[in-house]
Amino acid sequence: MSGHSKWSKIQHKKGAADAKRGNIFTKLGKAISIAAQQGGGDPEMNFSLRLAIDRAKGANMPKDNIERAIKRGTGELKDGAELQEIIYEGFGTGGVAIIVETVTDNSNRTVSDVKSVFNRTGGSLGGPNAVKWQFEQKAVLRVAQEKLDAMSEKKDELELALMDAGAEDIINSEFGLEIRAVREDFAKLLETLKNFDLEPDDSGLEWIAKETIDLDDEKSTKLNKMVEAFEELDDVEAVYTNESE
Repeated sequence: MSGHSKWSKIQHKKGAADAKRGNIFTKLGKAISIAAQQGGGDPEMNFSLRLAIDRAKGANMPKDNIERAIKRGTGELKDGAELQEIIYEGFGTGGVAIIVETVTDNSNRTVSDVKSVFNRTGGSLGGPNAVKWQFEQKAVLRVAQEKLDAMSEKKDELELALMDAGAEDIINSEFGLEIRAVREDFAKLLETLKNFDLEPDDSGLEWIAKETIDLDDEKSTKLNKMVEAFEELDDVEAVYTNESE
């Protein structure tokens, strides 16, 4: 998903969710497993795991799948190789910077698949820190517009509370509210939303471009096809670019 704004992509994915549910559950399961592997299987003590579980529940992932993914991460369930997170960097149409986040149990397979997408879509795979310096990792939370409409009289109060909780940027759009902050303030922002009886429709740590670049329609279409090709890979968790909206 593009780093500048994922709202439109989120709406598109919801429409295509049923057709790709197996792929989505695979990705969500890996995210849960890697979080449990790195921080333990208790979501009360492991914030990353709590986030991964919340996202899985939001996608209607069965409870049994979630529990298996946790046990796989903690080592209670040994049915595969240990997972690792690997970030790939490269360039797409028009020189756009691209970050591809993956979780894999076979790095040789993953790098081959990622390189193949870059090659066949007119991009190029770069080395470590080829483009990451152009991004910052931020906590990002999104609340859909229909939820905000239901509490419109408190919207100003909500935004003030979010700023007090550490929000660096609050972006209003037709889709809803997007909140960005440093990762250390993630839990406080979630708690603030909870105080207003709100659950984010999407939340996580994302790579946000420090500066964006504009593409014409033809190049933007080509870039979207490249991003979609990456997202179809089971090992890819997220894709970020520095294309402007």
